[in-house]
Amino acid sequence: MDAIISAQYKIQQDLGLSKVRVIHNQNYKRHGTKSYVHALNRYKFETTKPGPYFHVDKVRQHGFLPEHLKGALGGVVHTERTLVKKANPGDGDGDGDHTTEVTAEDQQNDSMYICEIGIGEPVQKLLVDFDTGSADTWVRTKDDKSAHEGHNVFSPKKSTTFKKLSGKNDTLVVGGLSIKNQTIECATKLSREFSQGTSDGLLGLAWGKINTVTDAGEADPQATPVENMIKQDDIPKESELFTSAFYSSRDKDAESFYTFGYIDQDLLKKSGQAIHWAEVDNSQGFWSVSSESCSINGESIDLSGNTAIADTGTTLALLSDKVVEKVYEKIPGATYDFLNQGYIFPITVKVDDIPEIKVAVGDVEYVIQKEDLAFALTDDKKYWYGGIQSRGMMPFDILGDTFLKSVYAVWDQGNRRLGLVPKIQDTQSLEPPPDDGGSDGGEKERITSLDLITNQKYLI
Repeated sequence: MDAIISAQYKIQQDLGLSKVRVIHNQNYKRHGTKSYVHALNRYKFETTKPGPYFHVDKVRQHGFLPEHLKGALGGVVHTERTLVKKANPGDGDGDGDHTTEVTAEDQQNDSMYICEIGIGEPVQKLLVDFDTGSADTWVRTKDDKSAHEGHNVFSPKKSTTFKKLSGKNDTLVVGGLSIKNQTIECATKLSREFSQGTSDGLLGLAWGKINTVTDAGEADPQATPVENMIKQDDIPKESELFTSAFYSSRDKDAESFYTFGYIDQDLLKKSGQAIHWAEVDNSQGFWSVSSESCSINGESIDLSGNTAIADTGTTLALLSDKVVEKVYEKIPGATYDFLNQGYIFPITVKVDDIPEIKVAVGDVEYVIQKEDLAFALTDDKKYWYGGIQSRGMMPFDILGDTFLKSVYAVWDQGNRRLGLVPKIQDTQSLEPPPDDGGSDGGEKERITSLDLITNQKYLI
């Protein structure tokens, strides 16, 4: 390990690599149900717990087709998996079978964490969401001014290194590392879901096999930035990785960050622990690891054969009903709530009332911070929406930010493994965090990405 650390230190000095500081998005408003609906939309899973939101197969029209093509294409209609909500859910079954489609207002459309990148020559700075659950990299451009008001936008015409090939290629700069010929999709029009967000785009950190770039209507997956920096020998073998350290907005004097090409030795020394590695199965394009046990207050639960996806683009941790039910059985007053479509517990619950929850990644179990189980206030401000919720019919867990805030993660793409180091705060707080939409009962001033990129006070 010493040789690897030495090699990483050398490349860090030679290339001038630095931390990518995470900017706390002041516009982000925590909301439990909206975050769960976002996960439902992202992973398209069937729910096992009752609530207003669920998936149905809806019939869609192809439009007019000549008679001789109807047989080959199955006529003029097809079915499409669609997330819907009960029209008048009340506190139970709602208005019979009457449903409406889910809108942008029903789900979380903003990112808690956003980071600065640069594109082109001269460098144009933007703020994007770093997402290990996606392989797409896209940014806002000037072509649709109405959708990008108040945003940093990329102008290909101002970059001397921009190339419009099968994709749109330019130099991407992240953490001091320049990655040439990176495919960057230029979003000329955005759905309302994306247009309402604070960030200027997305940087995909999964594997390129799930990249959604197309060429002439045909799938044409492109390499992700990390895949490109490996393929182009931008970094040596010892540095084919990136790392992440997230902290809650409750945590004072704690700075969230990413690194590319090196492991932060200061944080490792502070933890006093070695990195524990778990093999990654990337066959489906995700950071999938084994997760075959968990424990609640020391009581072990066997989860033989279980796997989990580590995903920075999902806020909650989604686990099996077997585990989730046992978690909330241990919290006084906790209950499953139909309207919130999730487990909630009273705000009167103290830190000591919350059980110690550990989830395995590979051969090691990691504690989930108690403060992160109190994710967001419910609309009536009497309950916490839990940071751990049901994965429904999905055959795997999702370890989102609720889990990732408890560890320093080393995403070793070159060796196809995930390394974790515990990172638990000394003090656990159940005070409503500053980014809770209901913490002070008032509306927060909206800050544009133009302001965020220039104002240091939003760094955490």
